[in-house]
Amino acid sequence: MTIEDVWMKNLVRLVESLGHGDKRRGYREVAETAGLSEEYVYQLVEGKPNKDGERRVVGKRAAKKIAAAFSGGRPLEWFDIDQFSVPVDANNSLATSKGEVVPLTAGPRLMPTPIALENNPDYPAVRRVQFKLSAGATGFGVEYREEDGAPIVFQRQWYEGRGLRPEKLFAIKVANHSMEPGLFDGDTVVVNTDSVVPKDGVVFAVNYEGEMVIKRLARDGGQWWLCSDNPDQRRYPRKICDEHSIIIGEIVHKQSERI
Repeated sequence: MTIEDVWMKNLVRLVESLGHGDKRRGYREVAETAGLSEEYVYQLVEGKPNKDGERRVVGKRAAKKIAAAFSGGRPLEWFDIDQFSVPVDANNSLATSKGEVVPLTAGPRLMPTPIALENNPDYPAVRRVQFKLSAGATGFGVEYREEDGAPIVFQRQWYEGRGLRPEKLFAIKVANHSMEPGLFDGDTVVVNTDSVVPKDGVVFAVNYEGEMVIKRLARDGGQWWLCSDNPDQRRYPRKICDEHSIIIGEIVHKQSERI
């Protein structure tokens, strides 16, 4: 069995389980959550031929999108494994665009049991936000960004193992190229607002003169500096992290389609 066969098998399983017997619903749910067209998902699952008369296969880019959209906090490699043959445990779950977590059950088909994310102690969610900042202000406001996708979901053990409090975490989008190649424009990162003490070599979200920036802190010459990872240091020079630079929180997780 090729990797494309595994991807196709898992895609069919997703459509069947999320559709609850209605394939069109399954196509729509997968497409909306993964950022694919519904027609594309339909043609894949139904085995429609391409313009050369050959059966369509799940492409690498589409597989990455599906894996990321339905990871539920798992490593993205879950989609590379035949889910029909994997024993199910508490980590084997899906996150849908409706803001639900769908645990997988063993057997030839997925039998989803939606779990509401709101105030769920077993699956705390991290909301996607945009920070509202003012120059010199130590506090911040948040604007919830539901249009950016469903909340990011982790099991309770993920937070506990890292000493994190879910209510202090926020997910934001990377907005420029200054932190490449580690973080790309459009990537999502999780900010721990409990951690605001500078650490040498650690990446933080910072209120820099009223602007939200993501920078790596460095200690040099008795000063803290806001540094970019981008090797083009002429374009992205380091800046002094002084009393006008207010740390919002430490970056503790990232989601990216760039490998």
